[in-house]
Amino acid sequence: MVSTRFNSGWSRVSISLGTGVNFLGAELGEKALGLIHELVPNVTVGATFVNPKNPNADAVTRNVQETARSLGLQLHFFNVSTAPEIDTAFASLAEQQIGMLSVSADPYFLARRDQFAALAARYAVPAIYFAREVVISGGLMSYGTDISDAYRRAGIYAGKILKGAKPADLPVEQSTRFEFVINLKTAKTLRLTIPARLLALADEVIE
Repeated sequence: MVSTRFNSGWSRVSISLGTGVNFLGAELGEKALGLIHELVPNVTVGATFVNPKNPNADAVTRNVQETARSLGLQLHFFNVSTAPEIDTAFASLAEQQIGMLSVSADPYFLARRDQFAALAARYAVPAIYFAREVVISGGLMSYGTDISDAYRRAGIYAGKILKGAKPADLPVEQSTRFEFVINLKTAKTLRLTIPARLLALADEVIE
């Protein structure tokens, strides 16, 4: 029997024990923070939302904090795992005058993408997410693994096993396709001008 399993950390797709497609999720938070900081370089205080129920939460916090120090950025971490906590966290951003937000990779956050996009617009917070689906829903920017590529690789793996390959003989593959997506309509709403360099880096620009 072949089964596809997704862990709650949004960072691994695996087919059978020891075999599968590994795609980065939590590890990309550093890059995402750098991109949003490049958009608003004068901001000195930022925030990151982390789901404490995610097994990668500690790694996310540690890696992103190191990046924040290198950027000279004071970073606040908010642990959120429910819809009301997301509401409260955004209100806190406004109260504390926090100028930018990065949202760590998490499947629950993806499910709440409409809420994230709406609150970021309400409080006028420039934010970067981990999946293009949030940007399609109205989020400003996203940087993360191309999930469709990971699914395709997982399908190829399943096909090999169904054709008789032994799972133990198949190496774990690393998905290396990432995508940077920008929503220009949202940028205009937030009165932000996207630098030409970021537009050139973008894999997709939503107008």
